[in-house]
Amino acid sequence: MIKIILAAIGGAFLVMLLAVSPCSLARADLRLDITSGQVQPMPIAIPAFAGGGEARAGSEIAGVISADLERSGLFRPVDPRSFIQNVSAADMSAPRFADWRQINAQALVTGAVQTQADGRLGVQFRLWDVFAEQQLTGFGYTTTPQNWRRIAHIIADEIYKRITGEEGYFDTRIVYVAESGPQQARAKRLAIMDQDGANNHYLTDGRALVLTPRFSPSAQEITYLSFAAKQPRVYLLNIDTLQQEIIGDFPGMTFAPRFSPDGNRVILSRAVNGASNIYTFDLRTHSIARLTDDNAIDTSPCYSPDGGQIVFNSDRGGSQQLYVMSAGGGGAHRISFGSGKYGTPVWSPRGDLIAFTKISGGAFFIGVMRPDGSGERLLTQGFLVEGPTWAPNGRVLMYFAEGPSDANGYGGSPHLQTIDLTGYNQRDVPTSGAASDPAWSPLLR
Repeated sequence: MIKIILAAIGGAFLVMLLAVSPCSLARADLRLDITSGQVQPMPIAIPAFAGGGEARAGSEIAGVISADLERSGLFRPVDPRSFIQNVSAADMSAPRFADWRQINAQALVTGAVQTQADGRLGVQFRLWDVFAEQQLTGFGYTTTPQNWRRIAHIIADEIYKRITGEEGYFDTRIVYVAESGPQQARAKRLAIMDQDGANNHYLTDGRALVLTPRFSPSAQEITYLSFAAKQPRVYLLNIDTLQQEIIGDFPGMTFAPRFSPDGNRVILSRAVNGASNIYTFDLRTHSIARLTDDNAIDTSPCYSPDGGQIVFNSDRGGSQQLYVMSAGGGGAHRISFGSGKYGTPVWSPRGDLIAFTKISGGAFFIGVMRPDGSGERLLTQGFLVEGPTWAPNGRVLMYFAEGPSDANGYGGSPHLQTIDLTGYNQRDVPTSGAASDPAWSPLLR
């Protein structure tokens, strides 16, 4: 458990018992506009956090913060070898701004780490505008020593938010399908990790094929498709206890599960006699409601953030396209009208866009469009790119990509990638092996 126990107001720290928000500090012009396409990364200096006997922890925390911000594509951490000032705990409240201007740092992060009497780790940080010589924000945190990485991600989120005006996305996790073995006998296990690839571990043992894991709004449960006992069923899995249960008693195949925004329902598809329709399962009452009723293939349903609408893909019009209907199942209307086929739609957490996979001209694309179908933009393409998932701030997409296999069936292993909403800053996401079907958690706090 992590508690924010200090809040910076001006230059003094006030002890708090619960999480708090920083009061407005002197305003400066240090701000990045991240809505206008490719952005010139901001030079930011992040020295190792001071800490006396905690020098290693201070260096590691600064390293994770630096890596988080660099991966966003919006920040360029300054090479520590160019630092002039060696920041100590005493310097946190009075950095020598001229030293940092000399190496062209626009922003500076200072911090300190200390082991408290009860064994917990106390971490403080401050963010400075170097040219205005002003403190922009600062917090203190306390946690168990094992949670130091989360503290680093939380600090990176605070810096991102203060500079860009947008919520961060670093204190999050990714659940995905870890793949191993030959193509003809592929083992697929549920795996979970921090958004930067750290703390990776497996949630299932690989004896049953698993697909399409999705987080609950609380980030404590996952719903997914499993072929345990050779029967395709939708399951719930508690991340902490690893206890799992089957959702509902659906004869036939059930697939493509996803939680409702309030976490009380799971929406899914059920295939019977060559057609699939969309159903909801109430996790409290165990009641089942059918939302579509036709002979088409209706699948990949996803709620809007307010829970009022559902986007899904269907071939009811002759080819696979995207449709939007009310959460109760009525008024379905088509929103995709470009060339090709559309699938795997997922609503942005901001509610302003729907991401999708598109197949056109023999290539795969990841794109976005507005909920009414206007403003379609294709962000990336490849031999196979599929399954977009949104960062909780609605600014970054993750998906999986795969290249072609050779004549012997080798190669072509899927891997995870991210791309900014503007179509820039495409990055590989580190995993221990082949990976597909990613899902991004909400912020963990």
